[in-house]
Amino acid sequence: MLNMNFAERVVVNSHDLDWQPSPKAGVWRKPLAREFKEQGHATSIVKYEAGASFSEHDHPLGEEILVLDGVFSDHTGDYTQGQYFRNPEGFKHAPFSQQGCTILVKLHQFQADDRQHLLIDTQNTQWQQGHGALKVMPLHAHKSESTALVFWPAGTKFKPHQHWGGEEIYVISGEFIDEQGRYPAGTWIRSPHMSAHNPYVEEDTLIWVKVGHI
Repeated sequence: MLNMNFAERVVVNSHDLDWQPSPKAGVWRKPLAREFKEQGHATSIVKYEAGASFSEHDHPLGEEILVLDGVFSDHTGDYTQGQYFRNPEGFKHAPFSQQGCTILVKLHQFQADDRQHLLIDTQNTQWQQGHGALKVMPLHAHKSESTALVFWPAGTKFKPHQHWGGEEIYVISGEFIDEQGRYPAGTWIRSPHMSAHNPYVEEDTLIWVKVGHI
């Protein structure tokens, strides 16, 4: 098991991790949290070399993906940087990448009654006004759980707050900061239920954030 105590705060800079081989040649992983090696709850950065492919498989309790760079493909189409999608339990595919790609992947983490298949092209979706100067792009919501992209213009400060149901962040670009540290692009942060912080940024920063699910 890796980082499976959800009562603890976890911070991982994925750039500090070595790539680990997957069962398929040319597909590499950086596990951030993992229940078992090849099944169960997992959050990872996954890299496909150009021409790499994976055999057909399904995803008990779903699969959630954000394409970080390159082009990720399966029988349903090609997905470029910024594409966000959710494949519910029962969906099968044999993913591949002709030119290579890097993706953020969460497995086996859907709520049991969440059966929505979802695809959002975040590069062509309108931002909504958030708190103060923040721009928010909602991606998914189910019961207490919600996921969004949040853009923080340089110099933005957010009020101190607590996270009911926890908070999970992946820093896509820029640098996210709070009183506990500085988190450059590529950093994954998971904070437990009722954790608190006072975040801010000094430069334009984009984060993927999920709340209410821990």
